[in-house]
Amino acid sequence: MARWCYRHRLVVLLLWVGALVGVGFSASSAGTNYANVFSLPDTDSKTAYDLMEKAFPNTSGDTDTVVWKADSGSVTDQAVEDRVRPALDKIAKLPGVGAVTSPYAGARGSAQISKDGTIAYAQLTFTKRANEIPKEQVQKVLDTAQAAERDGLQVELGGQAIQRVQEPPQGLSEMVGIIAAAVVLFLAFGSFFAMTLPIAIAVFGVGMGLFSTQLLSHVTDIPDIAPLLASLIGLGVGIDYALFIVTRHRRGILRGMDPEESAVTALNTSGRAVLFAGGTVCIALAGMLVTRLRFLDGVVIGTSLTVVLSVLAATTLLPALLGFLGPRVLSRRQRRRLAAEGPEPDRASGLAARWSANVQKRPRRIAALAVVVMAVLAIPVLSLRLGATDQGNDDASTTTRKAYDLLAEGFGPGFNGPLQVVSVGGDTAKLVQGLKSTPGVAQVAELPPSQGVTVVQVVPTTSPQSKETDDLIDTLRDQVIPKAGAEAHVGGVTAVSKDFASVTGDRLPLFIATIITLGFLLLLVAFRSLVVPLTAAVMNLIAAAASFGVLVAVFQWGWGLDLLGLGKEGPINAFLPVIMLSLLFGLSMDYQVFLVSRMHEEWVHTKDNARAVRVGLAETSRVINSAALIMVCVFLAFVLSGDSGAAMAGVGLAAAVALDAFILRTALVPAAMHLLGNSNWWLPAWLDKRLPHLAVEPQESPPAPERPAGPAGPAGPATAIHGFVRTPDGDPVEEASVTLMSKSGRQLDRVTSLADGSYIVSVPEPGSYLLAVTSSSYGSKARHVTVAEGPVVYDVELTGDEVDAVS
Repeated sequence: MARWCYRHRLVVLLLWVGALVGVGFSASSAGTNYANVFSLPDTDSKTAYDLMEKAFPNTSGDTDTVVWKADSGSVTDQAVEDRVRPALDKIAKLPGVGAVTSPYAGARGSAQISKDGTIAYAQLTFTKRANEIPKEQVQKVLDTAQAAERDGLQVELGGQAIQRVQEPPQGLSEMVGIIAAAVVLFLAFGSFFAMTLPIAIAVFGVGMGLFSTQLLSHVTDIPDIAPLLASLIGLGVGIDYALFIVTRHRRGILRGMDPEESAVTALNTSGRAVLFAGGTVCIALAGMLVTRLRFLDGVVIGTSLTVVLSVLAATTLLPALLGFLGPRVLSRRQRRRLAAEGPEPDRASGLAARWSANVQKRPRRIAALAVVVMAVLAIPVLSLRLGATDQGNDDASTTTRKAYDLLAEGFGPGFNGPLQVVSVGGDTAKLVQGLKSTPGVAQVAELPPSQGVTVVQVVPTTSPQSKETDDLIDTLRDQVIPKAGAEAHVGGVTAVSKDFASVTGDRLPLFIATIITLGFLLLLVAFRSLVVPLTAAVMNLIAAAASFGVLVAVFQWGWGLDLLGLGKEGPINAFLPVIMLSLLFGLSMDYQVFLVSRMHEEWVHTKDNARAVRVGLAETSRVINSAALIMVCVFLAFVLSGDSGAAMAGVGLAAAVALDAFILRTALVPAAMHLLGNSNWWLPAWLDKRLPHLAVEPQESPPAPERPAGPAGPAGPATAIHGFVRTPDGDPVEEASVTLMSKSGRQLDRVTSLADGSYIVSVPEPGSYLLAVTSSSYGSKARHVTVAEGPVVYDVELTGDEVDAVS
């Protein structure tokens, strides 16, 4: 497939461009129909909503608020009333509006005016939930209300429906993330053309994913945060996956391969790893389905679809683009050096090799330091409180945030999250009296009953985000209502948020157990080891604890929150742990596979654990750290989205990826593997026989059949490589391990050099191979060797001062 895409690059590019334009046009024509469906069966708030919907079909929808403030005088002044009252009357006649409760409607309305008389509000009750109301209807309400503004009279609107039409500008965070990723890629590659490749793949993958998700919102329930999360994860994995493949391709060209062969080899090796990695991310995302929360189903659809399309772009569009660039994927300096000096040696050097050697020398010290850092960062997670952010976290320029602040100023913070106690039996008068005498209740208003259902609106003294409001809901349900002998249920947006957080918290252990078990089984099959997947599972839990600790410190404790411009501190969004753990699991699996697969390859060839860990870390740490740095930039850019949920996810995922890549995979995992020694690769024989074989690397072609005996000589291999292993001084190196491998790393033959340094390895058929030579005294070296029809003489000189890479 890679070769076909490379050779038919114009066709592939046109197909992708046509698909992107076609899907984009269809999505733009259809518009959006995102819906936040919090389906919480068997919860108290859901029962309250169902009763209200039955008894008050025109007023069971969400209640939004119009708030106005007179800079001078009072809101009861005739000039103010003459502007606001007609607007409220007009709003009451708009489609989708069930009722309008005005402060100018009799004695009851006086409760809707602040004590100082400068602020008043009217309640708008829609006929449906906020997510079910067309945005056009809500926009008409917003425009009609704000038309009443004049100098000295401020009019703002708040509520769930209004918030839907006050979405922040889209695209800023994505653009900043792409620019930051481009800078990192240019520094890593030193080539403008190479830099553009991962960016192009991410743009195509995310663009197709977002347009497709937008179309799917018309046929299934997809929450409005799904596109933000899909673009967040899509940009990260799209750029990263292309980075892995382009890095392998550039390395092949630098080592003398033809551009087409290098691209095919890169897709047939790193491309397969990308398929495996993308599959693990999608499986991790699908793990959210075990929570049985309908809100997350749409998130799974949007994010998984974007990841699949990003992988598809990396494995089809990328080889086509590599075909257009040819050798220009290298920088000018690299092309000049390649032409002047020939192929580069196959070795890892520089900072990565030195760090890898340092980890091998001091594994206990490095492991202890990494554990201490992660433990300190995880401390705040002990005070994690799940809940829901409210409009106090909206951007300060939005009308919802201004309305929130005006209500808190005039009537107290509890007005921004009233509770609805829905009674269907018992002594309602006693219930109302009990509610009024409950600590933490600011106001109680009983609405006229309908069909045997009475709704009592309870305004807390504290904000919807506060723990005191959560405690008040528990008090009403567990003490006040039973004591009054009433059959009643507590509903409202704040109660729904609390119940959602409780249900999520209850199902979180099952979810964590599911994804950890899944990761363990995948790594068990891939690496034929019990210790490696067990280590990975522990590392995932450590990374999750530390990243949630950072999240709690920033968003719940408020450390540095002012710098982010996201309002005051509050609880962590209830859905965030599930989403973050899914993404963290998938991304950490990516890094674990790229790191440990190289170690496993070296272990298979040499059976030397110390060398396997050292070489694996030296070769993969740079690309893993570059990929992680790109993801951190992309994720942090979502702080600029203006959406508190997306910003919270961005900060949490940036912290998780940074800690996972820079501390766990670069320090703690290799240090632990050095300490565990050969037990890293232990697997009982009986289990090995029963496990299926899952190979990330491609299978080798079967060896050529042996030549028949005859005049040409006895049966034997197709050909051979032979020569001497010597030191720079010409001394023979005895008992050096000489391994012949295919281009993808499969061991074909292995011998030990004789006393005079000579060796000979069997070659199955003509082709290109890797020859790796290892000596405990003189170090290691690996080289590409091309074999034609006859034997090849190849002498190896071991210098003892380098760590060589086996590609």
